Amino acid sequence: MAVAALVSSASGLLAMLQEQNPLLKLHALKNINGLVDYFWPEISTDISTLESLYEDDNFDQRQLAALVVSKVFYYLGEPNDSLLYALRAGPLFDVAEDSDYAHTLLTKAIDEYASLRTKAAESIEEVPSVDPRLVTIVERMLDKCIADGKYQQALGIALECRRLDKLEESILKSENVGGMLAYCMHISQTFVGRREYRHEVLQLLVKIHQKLPVPDYLSISQCLMFLDDAKSVASILEKLLKGDKEDALLAYQVAFDLGENEYQPFLLKVRDNLTELRSLTSSEEFVRGSDLPPVAENGSATSPSAMDISEDIAGRSEVTSVIDSVTLQNNGTADGQIDHVYVEKLSRLRKILTGQTPIYLILQFLYSHNRSDVLILKTIKQSVEIRNSVCHSATIYSNALMHAGTTVDTFLRENLEWLSRATNWAKFSATAGLGVIHKGHLQQGRSLMAPYLPQNGATSGGSPYSEGGALYALGLIHANHGEGIKQFLLDSLRSTTNEVIQHGACLGLGLASLGTGDDNIYDDLKNVLYTDNAVAGEAAGISMGLVMLGTASEKAGEMLAYAHDTQHEKIIRGLALGISLIVYGREEEADTLIEQMTRDQDPILRYGGMYALALAYRGTANNKAIRRLLHFAVSDVSDDVRRAAVLALGFVLYSEPEQTPRIVSLLSESYNAHVRYGAALAVGISCAGTASAEAISLLEPLTSDVIDFVRQGALIALAMVLIQTTEAREPRVGSFRRQLEKIIMDKHEDTMSKMGAILACGILDAGGRNVTIALQSRTRHDRITAVVGMAVFSQFWYWYPLIYFLSLAFAPTAFIGLNHELNMPKFEFISDIKPSMFGYPPATAPPITTSAIKFPAAVLSTSARFNKARAKKEAEIKQTSARVVPEEPAVHHLQVNGVLKNPKASDRDGESMQVDAVAEKRAVGTELSSEFLSNPARVVPAQEKYIKFPGGCRYVPLKPSLSGFVMLRDLDPLEPEILVSADAPASSAPASSSAQTAQATVTGDESEPQPPQPFEYVG
Repeated sequence: MAVAALVSSASGLLAMLQEQNPLLKLHALKNINGLVDYFWPEISTDISTLESLYEDDNFDQRQLAALVVSKVFYYLGEPNDSLLYALRAGPLFDVAEDSDYAHTLLTKAIDEYASLRTKAAESIEEVPSVDPRLVTIVERMLDKCIADGKYQQALGIALECRRLDKLEESILKSENVGGMLAYCMHISQTFVGRREYRHEVLQLLVKIHQKLPVPDYLSISQCLMFLDDAKSVASILEKLLKGDKEDALLAYQVAFDLGENEYQPFLLKVRDNLTELRSLTSSEEFVRGSDLPPVAENGSATSPSAMDISEDIAGRSEVTSVIDSVTLQNNGTADGQIDHVYVEKLSRLRKILTGQTPIYLILQFLYSHNRSDVLILKTIKQSVEIRNSVCHSATIYSNALMHAGTTVDTFLRENLEWLSRATNWAKFSATAGLGVIHKGHLQQGRSLMAPYLPQNGATSGGSPYSEGGALYALGLIHANHGEGIKQFLLDSLRSTTNEVIQHGACLGLGLASLGTGDDNIYDDLKNVLYTDNAVAGEAAGISMGLVMLGTASEKAGEMLAYAHDTQHEKIIRGLALGISLIVYGREEEADTLIEQMTRDQDPILRYGGMYALALAYRGTANNKAIRRLLHFAVSDVSDDVRRAAVLALGFVLYSEPEQTPRIVSLLSESYNAHVRYGAALAVGISCAGTASAEAISLLEPLTSDVIDFVRQGALIALAMVLIQTTEAREPRVGSFRRQLEKIIMDKHEDTMSKMGAILACGILDAGGRNVTIALQSRTRHDRITAVVGMAVFSQFWYWYPLIYFLSLAFAPTAFIGLNHELNMPKFEFISDIKPSMFGYPPATAPPITTSAIKFPAAVLSTSARFNKARAKKEAEIKQTSARVVPEEPAVHHLQVNGVLKNPKASDRDGESMQVDAVAEKRAVGTELSSEFLSNPARVVPAQEKYIKFPGGCRYVPLKPSLSGFVMLRDLDPLEPEILVSADAPASSAPASSSAQTAQATVTGDESEPQPPQPFEYVG
């Protein structure tokens, strides 16, 4: 700075560059390098001289000349030339220099290097090799970041530049290796666009995890699930099962966490790879008494799995004989006992992997914690006109969503006459709604639907709409867990030619066989498709996609060919959606098929191309996919395609919900109503369950749009965003509920808007107010069933029965703590926040009945004189008693029941009680800052960070995330455990008693206290 203050021009130094003496040139260059920040305009006029110095091979300081030229080009706004000469400057370009010039060129160098590395990895053709000088600069920058302890910055640069060697170095040299691994896992899922490269990163993370002294098996298993490596996961689980009790707990926790991702085909592959004991088959699992659901005193089972208990007990002797044979082979040594314990652990693990244990526990939780408000449904029913079949069906849909998974069908039982007004397809939907209510009731699903099902695979002579709806309901009950019902659905499909029954059977079969890739089922569905019946063919097309979900099968080509051949729009639309399901999650691999569909002349196939883009790039926030969707949203000639393109943005962006309102904000103001509708649902899908303030602000104006179907979409989307949100957390929830009530009760409101409001009521209170809508699991893996359910649900624009697919996106918000026997111990933990923030909303107050106006009664004159005299006499008595001053009474001890009592003390007690009562009244207005919750408990996602275990608690969680299924470490294993009593739906109970129980549960009233124990009175 001092030199700059003394020198007013660089002309003298530039003149020295013309001298022959190299020392003079060196002196001039050094000074120009120090002054270039101030005199670069003057120096730039003679830049050719500086360039010639660099090109002079005889000049010793060529690199210094290159550095000066680089700085001049930087100030001239030529970053490419500046970077070129910076590379030529070699080590003189200081990556540690804290200046705008160094920061800008480093950013440019890293971007250039990352771009070249990406092109080299992705391009089939040969690309020019990377300049080694550029490699040197990037490596120096990475080394500097690692040396300075900026490990996350080094990791990000290495990840972007595809330098897995530096990525590994930045992780291993960090002080917190576990935290860096978690950070890398997160950004690899968020920012790495290419699927193949993401898998390379995950393989490296698995390798690093395995090198640690104490591997994090929870994280390793999640990485392996992304890599679809079931065999490695099975070997990890077997290793843990062979360990001690705590290792077994960890194995169970791994299985539960994998189950949250709902990728059932992968879990079944893991189960099939658990082949340590060949003598046991999947149907001969060892059943312990502690694993059996509780049985009532009269011998009737009180759990959803009661029907299988007798079969389990009957098969126990066979399994026991197998175990005994294993023990005898070990000659009665300790190994026999170890095998016995291992079989028991393996049985529990398999039940978790197959979904038997998680589904039973969730079903029990949703039933016991059901807080649905039946008064809302009654209000809707009374407000809807009987002649309006759309609103009548919407009320049935709303009831099904409101009670999804709770097994509580009280509303339907109490309104059978009203329900019977449903005819034809409305009857189909009403029957299918039972599948949503009893979702997960696997063992008794078929018996529950037996009155409506076709008998012996053939039509029973009843309504085909009821039978088709019942088959659809079976698929909803067994969605993603259909091993036990697939054959029945397949037989029903083969034995009927009725299009309605075929429709229901196809949908049910697709749900039960989700993602299995079963060729036999696919062929049967294809046979239905080739009958060219519009009703059955549409369901067959969708179900073919459900069965082949994510396989990228070549069968998509033949489906596309048939879509060109048929003349039925319904079949073309079903096939278009089915093709998009086949390319689920395939990203770049699906580009060829997507390009083919988006260029098709048929707008329905272009519509399917939008969904193919959405599902292939689901949750990736891929810029290329977003650009393509935005292009179609504003340029396609078909309104359907434009609507689907905007809606598809919600699927691509659900991993970054905060971005969606910003991206679709302009589209939500479009002149095209279909685009506005798509923008509303895109925000609802992406921001579901987040209570995002930006999303609410965008959707609120759309709820009063001039077009009825835009209002419908906005109401549904807003309900999805606000699900499980209280007024304490977001005050606009209350006004939204009042708006829904106003729309429903307004007789002049459009049917479309009213339907949207009715469905919104069901979504807001879905699953007994114990579920949210989540398209991602807590480990940021996409919940495949949820994404598929949401995609098919969005087709309700064309076909209302597909509304029930929304139930697949529901995720229970429960904390369920389990011990090593997978039982729920009774204990309490703390929610360190006001209860009103995340509690249940208050129940709707019943309408106040206004009584008739009472007029004053006639009074006779004689009665009036008598009453007046009596009042006067009472007043005189009070005055005389007030003049007498009472003396201080002596303290007398009274003997009551043999106990001496002091009246004075009791008076003091009374006074203190009055003071306490006053204090209690004052405390009514103040709310506690925390609350105790009992296992199991409702814990919404936003509440998880406030959950704590109190000091001195007997149980310690095995994982840091305190939600979902949490395995508990018992710190006092010698003490007997108190278990939570099972409160599951009693399927064997009569209808009336179950209805009464459900009603008590719905209203939230506590049961009557038990009568006191018998006693003998002693006077």
